[in-house]
This record gives sequence, C-alpha cells and structure tokens, in this order.
Amino acid sequence: MTSNLAPSLAGVDEAGRGPLAGPVVAAAVILGSGFQYEGLADSKKLSKRKREEANLEIRKEALAWSIGLASATEIDQFNIHMATLIAMRRAVLGLTFEPERVIVDGKFTPRLPWASTARPRADATEASVSAASVLAKVFRDRYMHELDKQFPEYGFGQHKGYPTRVHLEALEHFGPSIVHRFSFRPVREALRTPGRL
Repeated sequence: MTSNLAPSLAGVDEAGRGPLAGPVVAAAVILGSGFQYEGLADSKKLSKRKREEANLEIRKEALAWSIGLASATEIDQFNIHMATLIAMRRAVLGLTFEPERVIVDGKFTPRLPWASTARPRADATEASVSAASVLAKVFRDRYMHELDKQFPEYGFGQHKGYPTRVHLEALEHFGPSIVHRFSFRPVREALRTPGRL
C-alpha cells in the first residue's frame, strides 16, 4: 500500500476492545507522501512475522507516530467505548508532528483540536490508518506478553486477554487479577472465586 495523502493527515486505530484483561491501545501515525510498504493492510490480516516487519518499517519511516493507552481501571470507570476514545486522543496528542486532519477507523472520533473523520474499515483503505492498526496490535501483544510474566496462570501470552476457553477456565479457578476488566460480565461472574486482588 502506498500513501498518497498529505503528510499532515494522521491515521488512528485501536487494538484490544474485546479482551477481558489489559488496556485498550490506540496508535496514531502520520506517513509521508512517498511511504510504501508492500502488503500493508489491517493488522488482523497480516501474519505475526509480517506485522513485526511492518511495525519496524513504520516506526522507522513515518513522519510521526504515537501510542496511547487506557487502562483496565479506566475501562471499568468510563466503559470500553469512552476508554477507546481516551486512548485515541492520547495517541494523537502524543504526535511530535502536528496534524491538520485526523481519520479514525470506526464510527466515532475522540475530542480533538483538529478536523477529524470517523470511517468504518478505514484500516483497509487508508495507509496511515493501516499503519496505526499495525502499531497498536504489535504494541498490545507485547504488553500482554509482559503481563503474562506477572500473571502466568492466566495465559495472557497465548490469548492476549481474549475470552478463550483457557482464559475463562483460569478465571473460574483463580478469580480475576488486578489487570482484568471488572465491568465485563465473565470477570464479574468470576468475582465469586477468590482471586489475586
């Protein structure tokens, strides 16, 4: 995919809305007009190796990129929708190159001082949003691998916090940890089991 957009356009995407644990992560990326990376697309369609390769190239060649997080505690406090917008806002505000316009994958945009547009599936059509999708996914996967070292009984390194059978069984057996999202139903139901709080 080749970026033919003005360098002042920032693409934004997130990773981690659906898991039961860990933060929701957003990335914002501004690409130069000549940026090219063969096969750049929605990170979910790329193999792990391709995502890692694209992640390195984007970080190296982008005019600016930034990561924003909203913690599990913030997700519980504000709900996942609002926490996602918070993470996106943090990502955009963290850019070292000020955008003139922002395009977000999805139906909603965070509150920003620049013109912003929400577009479903923008990660499949806009190079900067595709790049943001890759950065957010790779960052969150690595984050969950680090949490796996702290809480190995849950298998975060394997399922990244998503509600797999392994994860649900661990929740039932151990109860939720401090990095779980207590506002999500499977975690609330596991509260009856003593956990690592």
